[in-house]
Amino acid sequence: MSTDATHATHATAPDGTVTEEVVRSLRGTADPRLRELLTALVRHLHAFARETRLTREEWERAIGFLTATGQACTDTRQEFILLSDVLGLSMLVETINGDHTPGATEPTVLGPFHMTDSPVREPGATIDLLGDGEPCVVSGRVLSRDGTPLPGARLDVWQANAQGFYDVQQPDVQPPGNGRGLFTADAEGRFRFRTCLPSPYPIPTDGPVGALLRATGRHPYRPAHIHFIVSAEGHTPVTTHVFVAGGEHLDSDAVFAVRQSLVQDFTPVDDPELAREFGVRNPFRHARFDLVLEPS
Repeated sequence: MSTDATHATHATAPDGTVTEEVVRSLRGTADPRLRELLTALVRHLHAFARETRLTREEWERAIGFLTATGQACTDTRQEFILLSDVLGLSMLVETINGDHTPGATEPTVLGPFHMTDSPVREPGATIDLLGDGEPCVVSGRVLSRDGTPLPGARLDVWQANAQGFYDVQQPDVQPPGNGRGLFTADAEGRFRFRTCLPSPYPIPTDGPVGALLRATGRHPYRPAHIHFIVSAEGHTPVTTHVFVAGGEHLDSDAVFAVRQSLVQDFTPVDDPELAREFGVRNPFRHARFDLVLEPS
């Protein structure tokens, strides 16, 4: 068959055969996993278009939306991760890939604001460089699943400030590294740092993802939380949050990332002597919990 004839066949292919033509075109893909993923993607996309009888105008709007999502991405903002988060895909991928066993800390989404390296900080140091929120101490241990302490475990920590903004969102207000810290557990696996009590906050709504939330009548709020990436030699790292018990939006997180095991008490403490020991103003909040890793 001539090239022109082949093009003509493609141009006039019935609705039911174009999918198979595209799938056949992928058979030469050298990487078998890539071939599997692309084949499934094509079949599901085509099935979606058929099921919904997608119009040209809707297709054009979708292309425009994805283009705008890419254009909203910068060195300090990842709009595509945000889109994945609000569609529940990020949490689904975590669930599919989480070989979680009882007793180990459950993983949850990375979120769109782990965009810069956290500064190395000494044990007990503060990550709140502004000092305008309710003082808080976070402490605990990093353990293996059998309860063995993990000395030298690394904790990458980041959170929004008391007003609900990350440092990269307010470069003219917050110093770089505010709300972030890289800590090392001691010989008994213990860690401690100072911060401000996290507050609920809205995810960014000034881009395409915000427009999507408004179009679907959804709120943009996340419950108060602190992010952690915890790693230790011989163990599988975990990316997780710790959520403030009793806070708003725990049952309606905009990115579907709340797991009950990650909700912890941030207990009010009124003890001037303990406050002096920790180096915080009295009264303050104290959150105490363990982070448990799976052996590799």
